Amino acid sequence: MAGASLLTLLDDISVILDDVSVMTKVAAKKTAGVLGDDLALNAEQVTGVKANRELPVVWAVAKGSFINKLILVPAALLISTIYPPLVTFLLMCGGLFLAYEGAEKVIHKFWPHLLPHDEEQNARLQANADETIDLVAFEKQKIKGAIRTDFILSAEIIVIALGAAASATLLEKSLVLSIIAISITIGVYGLVAGIVKIDDLGLYLMQQSGNAKQKIGEFLLAAAPKLMKFLSIAGTLAMFLVGGGILVHGIDFLHHEVEDLAHLTGVFESMTTMLLNALVGLIVGAAVVAIVTIIGKIRGKNESSTH
Repeated sequence: MAGASLLTLLDDISVILDDVSVMTKVAAKKTAGVLGDDLALNAEQVTGVKANRELPVVWAVAKGSFINKLILVPAALLISTIYPPLVTFLLMCGGLFLAYEGAEKVIHKFWPHLLPHDEEQNARLQANADETIDLVAFEKQKIKGAIRTDFILSAEIIVIALGAAASATLLEKSLVLSIIAISITIGVYGLVAGIVKIDDLGLYLMQQSGNAKQKIGEFLLAAAPKLMKFLSIAGTLAMFLVGGGILVHGIDFLHHEVEDLAHLTGVFESMTTMLLNALVGLIVGAAVVAIVTIIGKIRGKNESSTH
């Protein structure tokens, strides 16, 4: 009797694991696009620190990312059980924030006079130029920003994975989300660590004997700054793509309009959808930057008038 019960239990576990495996594969495919944006964004977020501090910064952000997932997975399961529409609302808030951050980066790059004077950035530049200054305090701010951005992207990935397992039991959903959360964190930050240390690998290979190794080292050393520049641009673009995509999908009439316009382009439908999502992200982000800047100036005037 006990043996039969054990066999039944093992059979049930086997069925659950098979279902979880299938749903995890489906969820991984659906989140692939966001993972590319996640990689570009996080690689861009941890650039700009000194070479000997790159890996500690990546590790600090990775630990923050694990904490994000530890919060998001049970929160997503709880919210989806109690009040599913709240998940969409929270995602919309995250999309709005990503669009805002992307627009702020673009405006700061091309029209810096439109934004308030950035004392923190000037201090960072001075600290980077001075070898005697400890950059850990500056890095903490950068790490916080990277973890904050990771939280929003992770939330979207978790929600997409949750959608792929919508018909599953609570146990199966929990397993799928946990597997996805752990896998993407290890995968993304492992790749980020590799990307930021490409130049060190190139330098190491250049010091080795053998023409082939030295040539590969020269190529990597020359490619590293170009790759980081590309990732910086791709990371900002990803903010608009992901942020705009979240906003478009969360607003029904906008979603239909984008789909209709993209459908008119035929074979270029997917590319057009991405461009329209990015455009929505840029427009909304710029509007939020304008509102935040105006409010900041008004508050500044009120504070100066009270003194």
